[in-house]
Amino acid sequence: LIADRREGIGACGWILVSLSFLLVLVTFPISIWACIKVVREYERAVVFRLGRILSKKAKGPGMILILPCTDTFIKVDLRMVTCKIPPQEILTRDAVTAQVDGVVSYRIHSAVSAVANITDVHSATLLLAQTTLRNLLGTQSLAQLLAAREEIAHSIQATLNSATEQWGVKVARVEIKDIRIPKAMQRAMAAEAEAARETKAKVVAAEGEVNASRALQKASMVLAESPAALPLRYLQTLTAVAAQNNSTIVFPLPINIFGSLGQKSTGG
Repeated sequence: LIADRREGIGACGWILVSLSFLLVLVTFPISIWACIKVVREYERAVVFRLGRILSKKAKGPGMILILPCTDTFIKVDLRMVTCKIPPQEILTRDAVTAQVDGVVSYRIHSAVSAVANITDVHSATLLLAQTTLRNLLGTQSLAQLLAAREEIAHSIQATLNSATEQWGVKVARVEIKDIRIPKAMQRAMAAEAEAARETKAKVVAAEGEVNASRALQKASMVLAESPAALPLRYLQTLTAVAAQNNSTIVFPLPINIFGSLGQKSTGG
């Protein structure tokens, strides 16, 4: 909307400006309090003279001179603005309903564009952020929405920057704050995760049984090579059980021991 027109305010305009300046001089120094305005460091003033933006750029910071009858001005805050995007009801690509809210941070870098090109730059930026959030998240599945928040936020930021450039607005950061899904979907996801964990636990247990059976096979081969190793291992196991539990232990004796003892008695 800001045209690069070179024509001035015309003869009538210069007459009005001269009369206004003359009025300031006649009523000086009382009029000086109405003409001098102070613009803060983080503000810029867009001055209109007879409806036209003066010198096509904002004034400030510091003191500026405003003619009382022909000039008007609008102050624009250049500080960073952070606003919350209200929860948006979306339908993901895999037909799951979810509520998503976020935070958008932006600042005005061109005060003239923010005043001349749009009525309310803050309201327009917030509404555009809401619409962009709904449109982009509607093209993602629930798994992508939960796992790729950072990439989605960057996509929303790029889309907002391309749309708000003509408004003099620079979007600094977009964050997806919270994602709410229905209770039934939460229970289904929890059941799926629990089943996956149980399956993994069973696989690990089965692998442990396989490894244990291989170890027992190797141990049996070692014990088979030495017949005296098996009774020693048996006695070691009984010692460990007796040390851990105070209980009566029935100690079976091999039959061949009694056979050897009977043969010795007969021979004597």
